Order: sequence, then C-alpha cells, then structure tokens
Amino acid sequence: MTACAIPNQSDRSVVRLVSGVPDAYRVGAVRIDPPVVLAPMADVTNGAYRRLVKRIAGPGLVVTELISTVALHYRSQKTLNMFDVTEDQRPLAVQLFGADPQIMAEAARIAVCAGADIIDVNMGCWVPKVCKTGAGAAMLRDEDNACRVVEALVRAVDVPVTVKMRAGWDYGHLATAGLARKLEQIGVAAFALHGRFAVQGHSGEADWNLIREMKQALRRPLVGNGDIRSPFDAVRMFQQTGCDGVMIGRAAIGNPWVVRDIVHYLRTGTLLPPPGFEERVQTALIHVCDLARTLGEGRAVRHLRGQLPLYLRGYRGAARVREAIHRAETIRDVEQIFAQARHHLRDEPDPPVWDIGRTPGENVTVPAASRPC
Repeated sequence: MTACAIPNQSDRSVVRLVSGVPDAYRVGAVRIDPPVVLAPMADVTNGAYRRLVKRIAGPGLVVTELISTVALHYRSQKTLNMFDVTEDQRPLAVQLFGADPQIMAEAARIAVCAGADIIDVNMGCWVPKVCKTGAGAAMLRDEDNACRVVEALVRAVDVPVTVKMRAGWDYGHLATAGLARKLEQIGVAAFALHGRFAVQGHSGEADWNLIREMKQALRRPLVGNGDIRSPFDAVRMFQQTGCDGVMIGRAAIGNPWVVRDIVHYLRTGTLLPPPGFEERVQTALIHVCDLARTLGEGRAVRHLRGQLPLYLRGYRGAARVREAIHRAETIRDVEQIFAQARHHLRDEPDPPVWDIGRTPGENVTVPAASRPC
C-alpha cells in the first residue's frame, strides 16, 4: 500500500442496532445515518481529516472547522480554502462564527455556493479571540443578538441551519433550553449541546443532565456532545439523555478509529479489534499527503506535527516518535520517522484506540495547537 493510497471503507451493510439507539435523525431534508457526528474542531477537521474519517468510520455527518464570517466577507483566500468540499464528505455541515447578522448571512450564502449541505452556527467556542468579538459562546450572553443572527441565516439560505452551543456562559447564566426554544421558533432545524459552560473550557465533567433537559424542551433533533470517548460512552449518552445523535470531538484527534468503533457498536453491539501498527502508520501518511494537496507539503507537515504522533498513542516508545516528528519538514521526513519506529514497535501488542477504564471527566491530553473550541 502506498503512502497516499485510500484505506478501505468501513462495512456499511450491517443494520442491526443496539437497543434504545435511533438508526438516524433528520436535519430538515438531510438524513443523518448513522446518528454519529464528527465535531467541528479548529485546526483538526479540515477537508483531509473529514475525508479520512468518512472513509474509515462512515459517520452520518462531518463538520468543518469553525470559519470566520468576517474573513469570508473580505474574501480571504486562506479562509475560502477551508471549505475544501468534496462529494465523499457528504452530508457536510459548514460551521460559521460571527456576531453581525448581515455578515453572517452573506457568509452562509458563500458556504452554500461552496457546497454546504447544512449551515451550523457556533455558539460554543470559548477561546478569547473568538468571544471578544461577540461571537462563539459570547452569544449566549446576548440572546437578542443570537436570535437576530440566526434569523438572518434562516432567511438567507435554503439549506437547514443548526446551532452548536454550550450550556451557558457560566453557572449563573444557564442558556440552553430557553434560548434553544426561541431559536427553534425562528427556524433552527437541529441543535448540538456540549454539556459544559463556556468558562469551564474542557475542565471538569460534561453534565449530561443538561442535555437531557434540553432534549425534553425541544421538538427538533438534539445531538449530545462532551466526554464521549468510547462506544460505551456513546450508548450511555443516548440512553441517559434521549438525544437523537452523538458528536465525537477530542477523542477523534489522530484517532479516526474511535468513530469507526462507535458506529460499528451502535449497529451491531460488537466491538472491532484495534488497528495494527501498519494501518495506523499508513493512515497517518494518508492524512498528511491529502492535507499537502491543499496547504502544500511544508505547511501540511508543520500543521500536523502535533497530530501525527497521536496515531501511535499507546505504543511504548511513541514519545520518541513525537519528538522526531516535531522536527519534521517534509513528508519524506515523516515516512523515515515511521520507518524507524516500525523497527522498534512493530512487535508490540496493538493498544486500544479507546480506554474502557476511563471515567467521565477524565481528559485526553492533546497538543495545544490542536485544542478544539
């Protein structure tokens, strides 16, 4: 298998489901089947990784990185390149962030022209550079403007509009069910809720009770997000909250197989064996090769320095691989580093791609440059 070959797709022929788990849900006219979503993650869910996860895992929906509507307004080529829409990603949601209704509406039209099947509004990003503009989770502190923005989007495009949000800005400002009902009346087709407040970032535990309460308050589909790191977590999310879908975020960074395993388990109730060393290496190389087509080789390698080592997470000696890749400049460098690792690690048992013993709230460490909103 060559470095840039395409891996086998997951088997989509099995239809038997785990009890209590829906087979699909709808966002307007778009069917999300299976009800598993790859979360929008800054610096992670570019076109290369969306294609990779779709091929390996077959989630029902993938979402772009959060995209600046102001940058689209000024026709930033770098930002326009972030769409990278291809047919093998569909259905695809484009996530936008911004606080100006007119600029958001303009950006939504651009996204639809670029091929978006769904427009998603970011009301969950808590990082200061986003919130200081009034966008992201800061919109939860200005419900009137949040409603104006969403109404402008619903009127501007003929594809479904969805909202991904946090439980509120902080513990004193719970903004889930009340705001969601207002947005539902405006025309939002579905919601995703991360069960933490904005001020928490990724600390503490996601409160799935908030997801259950929001689901009970809404008529439109709700996707649960936060602390889903294994197939068992996904089933518990469905059963404890009654949500219509699950969204996988940080656990999938450098690890498309966790999405694969969740999809497979929801369909069959059985677990897949972990990928072997060669599959992990080839998948990492496919990732960087594909990204190089849009960013160029040098930028792609530098962009993925923090993510490529995660493909070998769990192997003894993987820390040496991480140190070496942090110095890599070309794809050939990456290939040579993996070749050296192959000599040392190929006879080790393959580690699992998710931790059956991890408890809710226990964080996965990811590189700072790859931390999603």
